Amino acid sequence: MRIQWLGQSAFRLATDDATVVIDPFGDVGVLTAQGLKFEYPPIEGVRADLVLVTHEHADHNGVEAIEGDPVVLRSTAGRFESPIGEVVVVAADHGVVAAAQRGPNTIVAFELDGVRTAHLGDFGQPGLRDEQAQALGAVDLLFVPIGGGPTLDAEQAAELISRLQPRWVVPMHYRTHRVDWLDPPEPFLERMANVHRLGTPEFETAELPGDTPLTIVPAAP
Repeated sequence: MRIQWLGQSAFRLATDDATVVIDPFGDVGVLTAQGLKFEYPPIEGVRADLVLVTHEHADHNGVEAIEGDPVVLRSTAGRFESPIGEVVVVAADHGVVAAAQRGPNTIVAFELDGVRTAHLGDFGQPGLRDEQAQALGAVDLLFVPIGGGPTLDAEQAAELISRLQPRWVVPMHYRTHRVDWLDPPEPFLERMANVHRLGTPEFETAELPGDTPLTIVPAAP
């Protein structure tokens, strides 16, 4: 499976048979109007069979940026059939005060190319509730926010990873040269035993080192 970080929490996952895009961003004027820096390159020329949106914030719900005629599953908990099979969408909180603070969030989980994948969106709870962990089941590949503020901070993210025990971890939603209003990744990465830094935003799962759990840090686009 080939994985491409498009910026913030947006990822493209592709096999020979299907392409999935999670949390694409489109027009982020609502953020920049607040004085927030968001300078990831626009998503262009990306086609997908399936688009998953964890919640309805501008840096996560830019479905219009994706080309083709994808099936779109957005912001609703449940079990759904899709072009890649069943997608499990688990209700979660965007902040400590649940939906009242920043609105709802969801976690999406699915299998692609034999890899059980979960993307936490803007997960802001201090930790997973038992029923959420049970709904997710075993996870091979975990996309986890680490930048604090509206989501998990470094310590909380590390604790969640310790509970789920994924094979691969990809951090997201943190400070880069494109975004300056989130925490930097170093406090999180210092807590991870095996860190694999990449020189590009893309990688192949088949080419990853064998160390587990392995934290993969693509270069910011």
